[in-house]
Amino acid sequence: MMTDILTGFLKATRLVKRRRPLSAAMALQEIWNPTKPKSKARKPSAATTAKRSRAAATKPPRRPAPGTFIEGRHEAKAGALRYRLYTPTGSSRRRMPLVVMLHGCTQNAHDLATGTRMNRLADELGFLVLYPEQSTEANFARCWNWHDPANQSRGRGEPAIIASLTRHIARLSHANPARIYIAGISAGGAAAAIIGAAYPDLFVAVGVHSGVAVGDIRSLRAAMAAMRGKAGAGSVEKLPRQLPTIVFHGDKDSVVHPSNASAFLRNLERSDIGPLTSRASRASRASRGAVASGRDYTKRSYCDRNGRIMLENWTIHGSGHGWSGGSSLGTHTDPSGPDASREMVRFFLARRRGRPSIG
Repeated sequence: MMTDILTGFLKATRLVKRRRPLSAAMALQEIWNPTKPKSKARKPSAATTAKRSRAAATKPPRRPAPGTFIEGRHEAKAGALRYRLYTPTGSSRRRMPLVVMLHGCTQNAHDLATGTRMNRLADELGFLVLYPEQSTEANFARCWNWHDPANQSRGRGEPAIIASLTRHIARLSHANPARIYIAGISAGGAAAAIIGAAYPDLFVAVGVHSGVAVGDIRSLRAAMAAMRGKAGAGSVEKLPRQLPTIVFHGDKDSVVHPSNASAFLRNLERSDIGPLTSRASRASRASRGAVASGRDYTKRSYCDRNGRIMLENWTIHGSGHGWSGGSSLGTHTDPSGPDASREMVRFFLARRRGRPSIG
């Protein structure tokens, strides 16, 4: 220590003689306040590293900001999909319902969002909207491959990918797991019916616009026949309990024949919806209405013995193959019809699962 002080004084004296007073002062400062050697950083132990990794893994993901329409890509065991997700404006703390929307052929996620105006409705009523997007690699016309047996059951193909994506978004967005719904138009409607039937533990209700019901369709030829109304979509086997379903179909649809709408009722009649299974146990209510300066429609509701609506079937008179009440800015829409988006969401939000599960 004394040697260091003497050496410092000698250094300062030499600097003064060389007319470098500032350097001399710094040398004297170093004597009285020597620089402390930097301690060597300790490498965290394996236990500490593992603890930090577990904390990062269990930390809930950050929810997208309100009012954002983000793009993403999800990879599942069965494959990968791109998607868009709309988070409505308002509080970021709410555990909101989630509506999954499947587009039709030649459409994409943005087109469906524009045509259905679902994002605007989400801001009004407070729910999340997920738009999975089919790739041209999977289908050159961006159709969901609902006619292929590889995409018709739980744990396989497109149903498995969309179910995985839905669970991922439900966690990411902190959605209410008791209020998750799926809907679609045309090929997307047929896919929604299949996916809802395959995952009744995930989805609470289904919406189908201009689509085909779940049935014994195992090829593109059979699918085309059903779409032309030349073959029934249903099977003769007894079906499991059906999810509550709302259906829209134009009676002038030249792409998917209007007779396909009746297949949803046939499936309901072949299912076990409660203690009574005969047709007489289903009460039916019908009502007619019209949109101001627009189209007439007929709405039929089919209930179980307890009065719970299991199927709501809307026939849009004079309408073709397009989303009823949709925006002309999107493709495959019919702005003159009743608002299918609002009616679907009304039907969905009235239903929730008693014991939610998204696992």
